[in-house]
Amino acid sequence: MQESAGLAPKAAETSVFGRYKTEVLSGLTVALALVPEAVAFAFVANVEPLVGLYAAFIVGLITAVFGGRPGMISGATGALAVVMVSLVMTHGVEYLFATVVLMGIFQILAGVLRLGKFIRLVPYPVMLGFVNGLAIVIFLAQLGQFKVTVDGTKQWLDMHSLLLMGGLVLLTMVVIYGVGKVTKAIPAPLVGIAAVSAIVIGFDLDVRTVGDMASVSGGWPSFHIPSVPLNLETFWIIVPYAAILAAIGLIESLLTLNLVSELLEEKGGASKECLAQGAANVVTGFFGGMGGCAMIGQSMINVTSGGRTRVAGICAALFLLSFILFASGLIEMIPLAALVGVMFMVVIGTFAWSSFRIITRIPRADAFVLVLVSAVTVVEDLAIAVIVGVIVSALVFAWKSASHIWVKTKTLDNGSKSYELQGPLFFGSIASFHELFDPKTDPDDVVIDFAGARVWDHSGLQAIDTLAERYEQAGKKLHLRHLSQDCQKLLKRANKWMEVSVIEDPKYGIAVDYDETFAEAK
Repeated sequence: MQESAGLAPKAAETSVFGRYKTEVLSGLTVALALVPEAVAFAFVANVEPLVGLYAAFIVGLITAVFGGRPGMISGATGALAVVMVSLVMTHGVEYLFATVVLMGIFQILAGVLRLGKFIRLVPYPVMLGFVNGLAIVIFLAQLGQFKVTVDGTKQWLDMHSLLLMGGLVLLTMVVIYGVGKVTKAIPAPLVGIAAVSAIVIGFDLDVRTVGDMASVSGGWPSFHIPSVPLNLETFWIIVPYAAILAAIGLIESLLTLNLVSELLEEKGGASKECLAQGAANVVTGFFGGMGGCAMIGQSMINVTSGGRTRVAGICAALFLLSFILFASGLIEMIPLAALVGVMFMVVIGTFAWSSFRIITRIPRADAFVLVLVSAVTVVEDLAIAVIVGVIVSALVFAWKSASHIWVKTKTLDNGSKSYELQGPLFFGSIASFHELFDPKTDPDDVVIDFAGARVWDHSGLQAIDTLAERYEQAGKKLHLRHLSQDCQKLLKRANKWMEVSVIEDPKYGIAVDYDETFAEAK
């Protein structure tokens, strides 16, 4: 018995050690993969690489500690970078830092107001369109790396340089694909970058590198108040960008949260994630970072590598900081072609290729929403695309539901006529609802039974009000059966409703709000 008691702590200790070892190695793997992507996204946003690296470190660390889903990885992302380009080119990087701070404040407000729960209203076709549009935007942004600025205008590289860069991009992609098939122990993007960098350095190839674009210093991030005029003009310049970036960041973060939660079969805190993302971006803006949000690809790397707790995310951020402090010289030697190859592989991995297979099988409305969201994402931005997709999906749902209301009629023993209403009664179905009744030809006593129906909104109650008036004007008596107490209270607030005889059924509810319905479903 004593021997068994002595072995138990040792086994537990070994288990704990193994758990933390897995978390730390997972964090190292993520950090190695974060470096090239953070640099590449910085170039997309037209800022120095260090701005992207600082964002990846600060956002990654704060969200790892306080976020709503352990296992998620956050950092600089392409979805945000493509929106930042016009701001940086028009007003400069200092305005970007101020925008990131305001972006974080908006996200904190979203967390305080618990707006994160509304991510559940995003339909699946919208999510597919969101992912596809994001992939297209990242792809188009990479084409700029094949151009050079001559006399203030962008021109394609000469044929020799274009072929050389294209070949190195293709080689990077092949290496990433091959390594990914062979092993998961080392991040394939890192191997691809290392291999192509070795070839470029070994053969002294004349290609552009990170160092040719900007210098990467290896210092600590320092506190810095954005150097912008503190007036209303500045506010009106940055507020549209801040609102869009906040929305995009939260949408991508919450979609990633849902994905990771499904994989780990554990619930995540949407509001808590909003607060963490907001706090991270506020801090990032004051420390010279470009802001960020959750990263779907890096989160998947972490989860598949065994990262399940906050330890992995914290380690990833700390490892990344160590790379910034001690390996900046190596980063400057990375050829741009390798980064472009990494981003093209991100595009391939992000795009939902299955959408081509299912688009002819799903309902036409869903296919239209999928294509629409993808197109709006490319033309405008991700936030507007998702909002448009949700609105169109809601209208399609309302239109379909509006056609699902009907009645069964029968004559009762006392000579009165009974209408047994079936389906939802709401703003979209009130026209069909009125067409079901004919007060002029109905008998003097009419019963409408709501046992098979639901009154969803005030428009439905107003439709009942209008119908009651029509029967009243025809000099006929109307009875409403199986109405909920909520409906009855609203009926009794107006004097004209006192003419209506309400036959109540206290055990059956009709008018319910969203929260009650969701609670019952759970």
